[in-house]
Amino acid sequence: MPIAVLATFALPFESLMEIIQNFINGSFSDPVSGLFFDNINPATGKVYGKIPDSDAEDVQAAVVAAKEAFEGWKNTPATDRMAVLSRLADLIAQNAEELARAESRDNGKPISLARTVDIPRAESNIRFFATAIAHFASESHGMEDRGFNYTTRKPIGVVGCISPWNLPLYLFTWKIAPALAAGNCVVAKPSEITPLSAHLFAGLCARAGIPAGVMNIVHGFGHKAGAAMVNHPDVKAISFTGGTKTGAYIAATAAPRFKKLSLELGGKNPNIIFADCDFDKMLTITVRSSFANQGQICLCGSRIYIERPIYEKFKTAFLEKVRRIVPGNPADDNTKMGALVSKDHMEKVLSYIDLAKSEGGTVLTGGHRVILDGDLSGGFYLAPTVIEGLNETCRTNTEEIFGPVVTLQPFDNEDEAIRLANSSEYGLSATIWTQNLNRAHRVADSVEAGIVWINCWLVRDLRTPFGGVKNSGVGREGGWEALRFFTEPKNICVEI
Repeated sequence: MPIAVLATFALPFESLMEIIQNFINGSFSDPVSGLFFDNINPATGKVYGKIPDSDAEDVQAAVVAAKEAFEGWKNTPATDRMAVLSRLADLIAQNAEELARAESRDNGKPISLARTVDIPRAESNIRFFATAIAHFASESHGMEDRGFNYTTRKPIGVVGCISPWNLPLYLFTWKIAPALAAGNCVVAKPSEITPLSAHLFAGLCARAGIPAGVMNIVHGFGHKAGAAMVNHPDVKAISFTGGTKTGAYIAATAAPRFKKLSLELGGKNPNIIFADCDFDKMLTITVRSSFANQGQICLCGSRIYIERPIYEKFKTAFLEKVRRIVPGNPADDNTKMGALVSKDHMEKVLSYIDLAKSEGGTVLTGGHRVILDGDLSGGFYLAPTVIEGLNETCRTNTEEIFGPVVTLQPFDNEDEAIRLANSSEYGLSATIWTQNLNRAHRVADSVEAGIVWINCWLVRDLRTPFGGVKNSGVGREGGWEALRFFTEPKNICVEI
């Protein structure tokens, strides 16, 4: 049966006001200040809940609880931590429908996407690292006749995890799972725009048997709760996913305090399509990689480069598919595109469409807000937008829009494709479409990105390192990389 805390968070939209609380030292509590701010349903534009406006006092309480819990948690055998996290993964699976509905309602994404991607991946994140910690091995180095060295890895202590609004529980658990598995205690801040699934997750943590103080969640704004976490001297590491500007602030603030940092930042990802591609497969996946989650995925391909011999064919076929995508009620099982996450974000995306026009671009389809009927008339819906006629150096093609907007541009040869792909200050991911194996390897090796997909998109193996280059971040998440980040190595030398 679903846990009790989930029972108050059901659709439809007109259900009662939802009051979110912080989760500190194993208990739910209001912020010390007693202040809350509105939680807006993106599908309707209406207030449906209240979010704690937490500040440094709440962060302090969470850090104190985490410090007190650390000694016991770090000394808990890895197999026991694995068992607790496995129970947590089971609870996510058992409550998947309630979590998916909460995620859709809070974020504006289609319920079908939350059911098939977000919540299953959150479960997988927890289950993967629950198992991984049991296989996390140290190294030894023999020194011939002198002796040997061996390396131990110990948890850091209290760590801060700050996650974004686009994949709320998916990315929240992606950080928390390795931190907890490695024996750290966590103070986490979900996005203030999409806090609901993290609130529900806290109840599952308690149900799973995670000891009080080991997992703490503080809700609120980045400039208050987030800044307090980054500045706190007892928070020894920060794992952050979000905008590059915020990442720069965190780096500047945390570096003088010698905190470990993992920053997964923005993306402006190229999709390189060669004429010899599997056209039908490419077309289907390119539509998805452009507009999944309303284009609000850091891995979406927003710059589409097409080899000139198939440019017109691609444009015609692509536009035909894109025009069939109609934004609709996120709670409808048949909806493929929901609402953007907030009014401010919708207006930002619209401003970039206006910018593209001023830069000489032509809007081939979309480019406008979509008004739905009835209770949904105030929602933040935007037609999927395709633009051509822009060069690679314009702001539209160099700045992260993070919405359902893509640009098309032809290229004539492999060298030009690589140059165009690398013309951005970002370097998170890239997608390459070709049947030429040698070309695929050459281009993948030359593109400046932390992740390259060949003839696919968003195929993820949780064992592999995840992260970007250039302005897309510092460090890597996933697999052993995450467990290494959340531990400190110690070399021990023995002479014989």
